[in-house]
Amino acid sequence: MKKKIFVLDTNVLIHNPNSMFTFAENTVAIPITVIEEVDNFKKGVDEKGRNARQIGRYLDDLREQGSLKKGVKTEKGGTIRVVLSRKVSDTANDILITDTNDNLIIGTALYLKQQNPNSKVILVSKDANVRIKADAVGLNAENYETDKINFSELYSGYLKFIVDEDTIKDFAVKKFLLNDFGEIYPNQFVLLCRSEDDETPMIARYSVENNSIYPLKYYVGQELFGIKARNQEQTMAFDLLLDPEVKLVSLVGKAGTGKTLIALAAGLNQVVEKNSYTRLVVSRPVSPLGKDIGYLPGSKAEKFNPWMQPIYDNMEILLSTKNEREDNQNGKVFGKKQPGLKDYLDFGFIELEPLTYIRGRSLPDQYIIIDEAQNLTPHEMKTIITRAGEGTKIVITGDPYQIDIPYLDSESNGLSIAVEKFKQELICGHITLEKGERSALADLAAKFL
Repeated sequence: MKKKIFVLDTNVLIHNPNSMFTFAENTVAIPITVIEEVDNFKKGVDEKGRNARQIGRYLDDLREQGSLKKGVKTEKGGTIRVVLSRKVSDTANDILITDTNDNLIIGTALYLKQQNPNSKVILVSKDANVRIKADAVGLNAENYETDKINFSELYSGYLKFIVDEDTIKDFAVKKFLLNDFGEIYPNQFVLLCRSEDDETPMIARYSVENNSIYPLKYYVGQELFGIKARNQEQTMAFDLLLDPEVKLVSLVGKAGTGKTLIALAAGLNQVVEKNSYTRLVVSRPVSPLGKDIGYLPGSKAEKFNPWMQPIYDNMEILLSTKNEREDNQNGKVFGKKQPGLKDYLDFGFIELEPLTYIRGRSLPDQYIIIDEAQNLTPHEMKTIITRAGEGTKIVITGDPYQIDIPYLDSESNGLSIAVEKFKQELICGHITLEKGERSALADLAAKFL
């Protein structure tokens, strides 16, 4: 089998420093231009800075084993080398401007193609424009897809089965049903439908231990911090959110499906009303994970406020709804004020924390919600989930179609990867929410725009 030469773009190494070791027995060529670009990131305190320093450590370790110019063998039998030449070949000279780093990296790949006519040279980049330009000058170009999944087949968290009326009656009486439907994942929900268009199916949940499905145990229509589930997807999500045995819950849905609101309602119920956890920690990426939130006046909380405003909005909805209903039920007590968000923050029940400061922490007995998780890389998602201490539950929510980070897409972001990787685990659960509940206008915008 003829070995290949993979030329890595800077964004591939910054995305995953271990990528240089993932090309089996082939040769990995790192252009000197990439080393120079990585050097520009190394002083940063964000994820890019940490990855840039890790790249330097990896290459320095390899340098001690041999000449990077000639190539150093890896444990998997491949070779890693740093290539100095970045001259653009004569055939591409009229196409590429050689004073841009992207074009210099492409030039290095062209140089290697000329020097190694018997080897297949492939430029690996997460930048679509670099891949397009590489193709235009006759290079093979690929995206770095080690962590990619098929988003069109993303795990939904539930299955629909059409059964006869006798089966439904039997399930209603016995409260369980042996699994004769085929493969079902742990904590996956089953909708028992009487027909294809049945709008009121019986909702059940699968137990691996007995290979059977059972009625919902934790959410049976009760009000949670002022709200109830509005559809069957939210009902299933609430059941996972309230189950203490499920330590990781992922909620995926377009804008307006209520994923953040129901996660907060369940978290407040478990922390404030049930005392099942010591506090509710809510966070979301500040652009990329770890990006400095300086250059704004005030304290850490004041700097973080613009990023957390959507969380504040949802919290205010929940608290105002809950307080209004309690006042209506019990009657207003003269001079007594229901607690607001500031009171819960001051009491320590709720903590709104930037992801910037989560690295290195250990968080036991806490209910953690990570909103907008589609803007995290798989490595950043790993960093967050590994913070969970004993008794902690983590809820990750997001919309993979609304990604603000370069080089991430619906198939390579940390949220989508986590959904697929954890679907077979006993302590994990997932629901994809599809029905919009914010407003008819919001639902139309999410559908057509």
